[in-house]
Amino acid sequence: MKLVETAIPGPLIVEPRVFGDERGFFMETWNAGEFAQAGLEWDFVQDNHSRSQKGVLRGLHFQKPGAQGKLVRVSRGSVFDVAVDLRRSSDHFGRWVGVELSAENKRMFWVPEGFAHGFLTLEDDTDFLYKCTAPYAPQNEYTLAWNDPDVGVEWPDRIGDPIVSEKDAKGWPLRKIPAFS
Repeated sequence: MKLVETAIPGPLIVEPRVFGDERGFFMETWNAGEFAQAGLEWDFVQDNHSRSQKGVLRGLHFQKPGAQGKLVRVSRGSVFDVAVDLRRSSDHFGRWVGVELSAENKRMFWVPEGFAHGFLTLEDDTDFLYKCTAPYAPQNEYTLAWNDPDVGVEWPDRIGDPIVSEKDAKGWPLRKIPAFS
């Protein structure tokens, strides 16, 4: 696999080895030994799978306490995936990085603890899969406003107005969220 660093230390783009021929393809999406050899030792406790229509925006979510690291990927369709640094001690506090993940490019994205995470679906029937380092704890979940001007995420404009849940529409501004140390 190939690891690609982003503009913010922590999040990583993971490009797995893909073996393909006229029959299709094969790739490992998780191998603890391979990732450990690359210096990435994560203990995953939960796998999630969501399906969304084009234009659905989910996020920007985080948990505190019980922060989750997430290894995310798309098995059908495509998304624009975003991580926002919520570590007050970081020189990059409030900054974001984004990457397009798709069934076609087979990339994965590591979103470490201490980051808010969200994505915008770019195609109908997009399947989004993610492994988490901590279990989902709804009582500890917060939503950073997806459109907070202090963060300034540049969501792809080819979608139009995103479809957001009531919970995500009520996201908090960066200046009011309970950030990490």
